[in-house]
Amino acid sequence: MNMLHAIAIDDEPFALEVVKNLLEEIPFIKLAACFTKAVEAISFLQENEIQLVFLDIKMPGLSGIEFICSLPKPPMVVFTTAYSEHAVQSFELDAIDYLLKPFSFSRLLKACSKAYEFQQMKGNSKQMPSEALPAIFIKSGFEQIKIDLADLRYTESVGNYVKLHLNEKPPVMSRLTTAEAEALLPANAFLRVHRSFIVAKEKITKVDKRSVWLKETEIPIGPSYLTQIEILLKQSS
Repeated sequence: MNMLHAIAIDDEPFALEVVKNLLEEIPFIKLAACFTKAVEAISFLQENEIQLVFLDIKMPGLSGIEFICSLPKPPMVVFTTAYSEHAVQSFELDAIDYLLKPFSFSRLLKACSKAYEFQQMKGNSKQMPSEALPAIFIKSGFEQIKIDLADLRYTESVGNYVKLHLNEKPPVMSRLTTAEAEALLPANAFLRVHRSFIVAKEKITKVDKRSVWLKETEIPIGPSYLTQIEILLKQSS
């Protein structure tokens, strides 16, 4: 079983101790470090490969939301908080889960299992050869719809759904987050350019500092994704 390397951030030492003790019972999670200040975790993330963060929201100085938004390539995050009012915003940030304190071991285990499954999906997608794009099945309403990935132009987040835009076919709506859609798509063939958009690399016809273009379709570039897009262009030139 592959391990997920994690850190925990909470301004309350007792809360960190609770998370640490519970995680010791979960065999596929390795807690690498704990921090009482979010800003102290930034350099650690830069120097270590961390897949998962257990993160409090209301903290002095840098809040949990501000911390995640400050990272160009944030790891998976499970919010651990005593307040429920940030739940909607947390899922807009593609959080794996949102745990209200005090939470049980079984609830934490469920969140960790979701993170593990998501990481496995990402790993499988990266192994997919670009010359042999498969078909996938996407749940839309009560149906499972077959999507030929060679026909997929881009995905767009629309509220609690993702809209899959296809070549010469009507779009398909599915109750997914953009992060879940990203995990289903081969990473060597699709590129996330914004927190709400993923595009097919081979269908990009033009790029500037603010947008990528798929013929006449303009897709905005999120500021945190600009660097990786520039790297891609340099590799292609």
